[in-house]
Amino acid sequence: MRSIRKSAAMRAQAVVKQMESLGLAEYVQYTQNIRRMFWTNFLSGMARGLGIAVGFSILGAVLITLLQRLAVENLPGIGNFLADVVRMVQRKL
Repeated sequence: MRSIRKSAAMRAQAVVKQMESLGLAEYVQYTQNIRRMFWTNFLSGMARGLGIAVGFSILGAVLITLLQRLAVENLPGIGNFLADVVRMVQRKL
């Protein structure tokens, strides 16, 4: 009977050590502090939005540069397609 209690106590200690290594107590404290959670999520959302805007701008600039170079090359199929796109955009504006 003592060996069962001893092994159960050792298992319980191992579980406690694993939970401590996961940082569960810090996470619970974090979730209970509403103000801290709000600011953390707000700032991470702002960073994501900024990253998306910068990434889209860079991608758009690269795409426009490539399309301009293709238009300069005056490739038959692509040149006609780009001319159609430009006409459609000008009609919409």
